[in-house]
Amino acid sequence: MDSLERDAGKVTGMENHGRKILTRAVILRLAFQTIGVVYGDIGTSPLYVFSSTFPGGISRDHLKTNVLGVLSLIIYTLTLSPLIKYVFVVLRANDNGEGGAFALYSLICRNANVDLMGKRHPEDKNLSAYKLDLPNQRKIRRGIWIKNFLEGHKAVHVVLLMITFFGTCMVIGDGTLTPSISVLSAVQGIQVQVPNLSQSVIVVVSIVILICLFSVQRFGTDKVGFMFAPVLTIWFAMIAMIGLYNLIHHDHGVLAAFNPKYIFDYFKTNKREGFISLGGVVLCITGTEAMFADLGHFTVPSIQIAFTTYVYPSLLLAYIGQAAYLMEHPEDVGRAFYKSVPKPLYWPMFVVAVLAAIIASQAMISAVFQIIKQAEALGCFPRIKVVHTSKNFVGQVYIPEMNWFLMCACVLITAAFRDTTTIGNAYGICVVMDMAVTTTFTTIIMVLIWKTQLFLALLYLLVYWSVEFTYFSAVVYKFKDGGWLPLLFAVLFLTVMVIWFSGNSKRYKYELDNKISMDWITGLGSNLGVSRVRGVGLVYTELAQGIPSIFSHYITNLPAMHSVIMFVTIKNLPVSNVLSEERFLFRRVGSKEFRMYRCIARYGYKDCHRGDTQFEEDLFKSLAEFISIEDDGKQMEARDLGEADTDSCSVAIYPVSLQLSPPQAPEESAIAIPGRGVVEELGFLEESRKAGVVYLLGDNDVRAREDSSFINKFVVDYGYAFLRKNFRESTLILNIPHTRLLKVGMVYFI
Repeated sequence: MDSLERDAGKVTGMENHGRKILTRAVILRLAFQTIGVVYGDIGTSPLYVFSSTFPGGISRDHLKTNVLGVLSLIIYTLTLSPLIKYVFVVLRANDNGEGGAFALYSLICRNANVDLMGKRHPEDKNLSAYKLDLPNQRKIRRGIWIKNFLEGHKAVHVVLLMITFFGTCMVIGDGTLTPSISVLSAVQGIQVQVPNLSQSVIVVVSIVILICLFSVQRFGTDKVGFMFAPVLTIWFAMIAMIGLYNLIHHDHGVLAAFNPKYIFDYFKTNKREGFISLGGVVLCITGTEAMFADLGHFTVPSIQIAFTTYVYPSLLLAYIGQAAYLMEHPEDVGRAFYKSVPKPLYWPMFVVAVLAAIIASQAMISAVFQIIKQAEALGCFPRIKVVHTSKNFVGQVYIPEMNWFLMCACVLITAAFRDTTTIGNAYGICVVMDMAVTTTFTTIIMVLIWKTQLFLALLYLLVYWSVEFTYFSAVVYKFKDGGWLPLLFAVLFLTVMVIWFSGNSKRYKYELDNKISMDWITGLGSNLGVSRVRGVGLVYTELAQGIPSIFSHYITNLPAMHSVIMFVTIKNLPVSNVLSEERFLFRRVGSKEFRMYRCIARYGYKDCHRGDTQFEEDLFKSLAEFISIEDDGKQMEARDLGEADTDSCSVAIYPVSLQLSPPQAPEESAIAIPGRGVVEELGFLEESRKAGVVYLLGDNDVRAREDSSFINKFVVDYGYAFLRKNFRESTLILNIPHTRLLKVGMVYFI
């Protein structure tokens, strides 16, 4: 057994799973914030659902059938999808409090032992975030077959990853449409009172509002949520009260829509046109995916409490009230929301509606930030700047590059489409396809992890695939009328993600195939065949085992190195976070006199890689702890492994001070002083650190091999090279100071 694997299990604090217990007050505070961040999109859907469902108006010949049929569809769509599916099922499938397509994918990968890039090592399974509360043995046997199937078929792994990529791209496409349709639909309401106002003015005002919205994103979800939550709270209260007013004042007979019989009557009467109108009905659940994708910003209880007790009842009353109004005024369906507002409340409602529409965009913007951060951390998206905006809630992030991309996309969409009907045609495709991805992954989790009875899991899959396929079939009819737009965005981002992941996988395989053996290092002698100068060299590499080829390239061309060498591997694992006491794993490289160490620093996709000063401090403190406890367990290591301690290792558990003793005779030897103890080694380490710490990184020029196919050459030489050149460098992501950075250039032929 590899010693890293054995000792990784000795870390304390493994049973708490790294979860912070929140008080009821904090949960209620987060529930209040979710109203402003998570539910803005679904909360403003009443602005345009009926008008999008009946773009040609409502025929008076079948008025009751049409209105009650659509209302019944809305009621049961809201109940089946956001309430039952997401609140009570999907939210449970979170990855230690993190939601989204990549969270589901990483959860499946860990439990099915799926690792496409080969970066997973045995010691990783001992992390707290990997551990699960397993059911009884009888239920465990039910899911063994699917685990074995996933483990043994690489093609299935690729399919799962592509589905994840596609679901992620759909969320991004949704994020470009939500702000446009929400703001434009709200601002257009002014034409009810000012009918002479041109559409061009409406578009310009909407664009200005969108620019202002994206400009405040840098303040973070915590601050934005507290600014927005009061407005959305008022919004939900007002649409509920107005809905109740319309129900009482106009036609309370619409309550009969709770009988699903009217759905069948509606399709029987309208046939093909009724089926196509589902493309408008599905807009009532836009923003539902944000409940799960935004989970990292909040908690499961906070999202459940807000939706079940406040959002869901308010939405039902709003739609029921509009239906009651349309029963008497079907000619107003194009402006159903504003026309149903009592005249004394029109202007207050208009102001709140515009503010609510602005805020509605926040749900999908935050969701995009979350999933892009997850994708980047797992090596599936080019390196970008991720800003952690809250000290209290580590999952809240802001990504400048995506923020400005979304802003530009929203402005272009608003200026080009100019009306909510065309944008609505595009909107439904994103929503439905993203939901289908979530349904698929949740079903796998049911069988693989929850050990749900196969019958129930398949029933869940059948019901929701049927609903989502039906809605998808309806929105496909509107592909040429705007539905092509989200698919264009999806193809764009899917191409970027596939190229980046493919290039990274091939580059890592090249490094793995060309790593240097320990025999080569040992053969260099005690001084490694070079001059040793005082200082510490941190050699960054993706390899967790073996010596990277850039190291041999470096000392071959420049036969000098620092007195202490540490090979540092930053591992981004498919877990939400890694506890601080589990962060570092250490091992000696070669014999003790080499003063060479290997360090694996492990991070989850929710973790924040802190700045160079703090990281460096933690690194050296943990190394000191490793050296201290290594000597204590030396004899036990030798007995257990049946080998010398030259490959011994341990885990740095407790941070310790390096100021243990003054260094002894640092001028005598740069490397080996046989017989010296732990205190002397720590003193030497501290003295070397004071002499200077230099970061050595590979500056690799990646090219396709000459015998490669045309596709591989195009992907590597143009696509992957373009992304590496135009996105952030690893030095910026790792927060490495330029004054202490040394790059080693090599050419990789992959």
